Amino acid sequence: MTGSPVLLLLLTLGLCCPRIHGHRYQMTATFRNSRTTHPQVGQRLELECQTTKDDSSIFWIHQDKGGTLHFIVFTSSLSQNNFKGNTPTSTRFEAKKYGKSHRLVVKSFSPQDEGNYFCLMNINRVLYFSPPLPVLLPVVTTTTTVAPTTQHNITEKDPCLKTPDPETSKEKDLNFLCDIFIWVPLAGTCLLLLIALAVTIALCQQTRRRRCRCKRLVTNVDSSLLNMTASHLQAVKQAGAKSDLKILHLYSVDGRGLCNKLRAKKE
Repeated sequence: MTGSPVLLLLLTLGLCCPRIHGHRYQMTATFRNSRTTHPQVGQRLELECQTTKDDSSIFWIHQDKGGTLHFIVFTSSLSQNNFKGNTPTSTRFEAKKYGKSHRLVVKSFSPQDEGNYFCLMNINRVLYFSPPLPVLLPVVTTTTTVAPTTQHNITEKDPCLKTPDPETSKEKDLNFLCDIFIWVPLAGTCLLLLIALAVTIALCQQTRRRRCRCKRLVTNVDSSLLNMTASHLQAVKQAGAKSDLKILHLYSVDGRGLCNKLRAKKE
């Protein structure tokens, strides 16, 4: 820590202990140019400290990025400056007073000038200091482009190709086996049902054909017998013989036996 040890100790106490702050006088440290947000290297930077007291004497303090406090200058109410080393001038800074306004000029801003700046008053053993004013260089973002290297006799791999996960492959194999155990028996059962249905249809058609043939044969024989019986009955009625009725009955019975014999032969 450089500069006045007593002053810096008082400033540290003021930052740590808010009750030391006075409320009678107020101070604010700002950029003199309101458009300035981040100074450039080598730029002339002007800071301004506004107070509410006309005949005020102030101190300018710099806190670097590491947190170390540095005394810059003391400007009296008579506009007399006292820089580090008790010298009236400095190679890096300038200080001026205009009524209630105090100005600090950084002649050529450099990275070592980054940090927080305070202006401080000591009136009747009471400290009044401004809020810290951060003064930092703009952040420069650099993008580095790497040129692709090409090598001969080397086959480039497709970036989309990925190594298969062994757990995923095992899961697929198990799913395939499960599908086989489920679908193969189901397909066999469906095939057996289709075969049984086809055999049943074939047997039903064959039985139906046999029944149709038998009905046609019986109809033909019965019609012929009925024709013969009707003609014989008519002849008997005309003759008036009762014995012929028995003969007709026997004839009709024999006709039925003949029908049965013909039916067996057809089958």
